[in-house]
Amino acid sequence: MPTPRWFTDTDENHSTWYRDRFRDLAAEGADLEGEARLVDALAPRGSRVLDAGCGAGRLGGTLHRRGHDVTGVDADEVLVAEARARRPGPTWLVADLLDVDLGATFDVVVTAGNVMVFLAPGTEQRVVANLARHVADDGALVLGFRLDRHYGLADLDDHLAAAGFAVEQRFSTWDLRPLGEGADFAVTIARRAT
Repeated sequence: MPTPRWFTDTDENHSTWYRDRFRDLAAEGADLEGEARLVDALAPRGSRVLDAGCGAGRLGGTLHRRGHDVTGVDADEVLVAEARARRPGPTWLVADLLDVDLGATFDVVVTAGNVMVFLAPGTEQRVVANLARHVADDGALVLGFRLDRHYGLADLDDHLAAAGFAVEQRFSTWDLRPLGEGADFAVTIARRAT
């Protein structure tokens, strides 16, 4: 199994640094719920949500508090342990998005926090296909990531099409600002192609 860039392109303390960074931001009162507001707007209360690349559970924990049935999956054991300790309620699992099989579909499958640019090199299309197969027939696949790395929107669009999905909407931020020329981040909402 190829190793995700999350582990190969960062130092050995990256997971604890990331965990502590968001603890500090929360303590400072930073708004850390932008992704959750968008996902919450896409699905009625009580929807099944897959937080793919859940990290420390910030997004999934918020969605659970808002009444959704959340499953979070991440390859990083340190961050999943943080999610389990600080955000009870959702199901938190350690698994690689490349081959995880949850045996279920979800109303929304979301990858936030630059998950797509931290995958193992060359696995992006297979991960998109695996995430897509976890989306319910009338559900949404939502992906947000930086555009100044090795994975871009043209590749994503090709991978979505290969998985039978089409872009429904695209923004430059989680708070729905239009995607403009030179944007360094994009949020894509995709659904099954009709």
